Amino acid sequence: MTDLVFRVRELSIGGALALLILGTWLANPGFLDDQGVKDLLLNSAILVLLATGQSVVVLTRNIDLSVGSVVGLTAFACGSFVSGTQHSAATVLLLGTGLGVLCGVLSGLLVSFGRVPALVVTLGMLYVIQGTGHVWAHGRQINAANVPEGVLKLGSGSVLGVPYLPLISALVLAATAYYLRTYRSGRELYAIGSNPEAARLAGIPVRRRVLGAYAFSGAVAGFAGALWLARFGTVVADAANGWELTVVSAVVVGGVAITGGVGTVWGAALGALLLTTIGSALVVLKVNPFWEQAITGALLLAAISTDRVVRSRTTEALRKRSRQ
Repeated sequence: MTDLVFRVRELSIGGALALLILGTWLANPGFLDDQGVKDLLLNSAILVLLATGQSVVVLTRNIDLSVGSVVGLTAFACGSFVSGTQHSAATVLLLGTGLGVLCGVLSGLLVSFGRVPALVVTLGMLYVIQGTGHVWAHGRQINAANVPEGVLKLGSGSVLGVPYLPLISALVLAATAYYLRTYRSGRELYAIGSNPEAARLAGIPVRRRVLGAYAFSGAVAGFAGALWLARFGTVVADAANGWELTVVSAVVVGGVAITGGVGTVWGAALGALLLTTIGSALVVLKVNPFWEQAITGALLLAAISTDRVVRSRTTEALRKRSRQ
């Protein structure tokens, strides 16, 4: 029953996204010209990536508030490493992913084996990473002129008119969705989120699975940081500052229950697309940017309220069935 309701939510989010795009296009036909579509895809690519990694953590009834700071640190670290050199894009992606895994493992160890609340751990990690970045950077920035051409082509190139970045995000999204649906360890993440104690009694290695979820989220955030460098070229240590709540909002709006155990990465990606499209539509329609935050907050509250109502009614229905 719960699964059916959340599938309907994903369909409703897709419908809302289609209506938003259609309405904005009717008001300003330039919104869906070639450059407009390309900008929309590029703007949403990194957020979709981060929402994919965050979803895996939220499914286990945890949260990772450090993803935005990890993006900033890895983007600056990768830029510093390749500045003035001819390193390839693959080297940058590997370096960013490795740094992200390190950050994710540190958080995961404290949450899974240290049994420290995820909110406390990841908020602390956020400040640690931001402080490290500011001390390291000393106000410096990486200029696009010093970034290898091959790295910049990854952010600006395309195949058959479709930019590389959204294609990469789609591949990561599809691979993650396939893993969660097909592999036993992926299904175990849902079991952990639904009832951690029952999952432990069933023999599921809860601590290892939670650690793996954080490592994956960190890897995706580090990978996104490398792509951030490829797209913008010029980066500072606090790039993506404040994206943490945007990522969480995209995940929750997309139907991944904040209490864990329910949702898909496809829904999280739709949530990310919806939030990105809202921001782009407001710019095209020349509406005060304040409304973007107000709309995002309203969607987040509505999504959490819906999750609560669905869970309460499902629990009550199961109790009635059990009594019968």
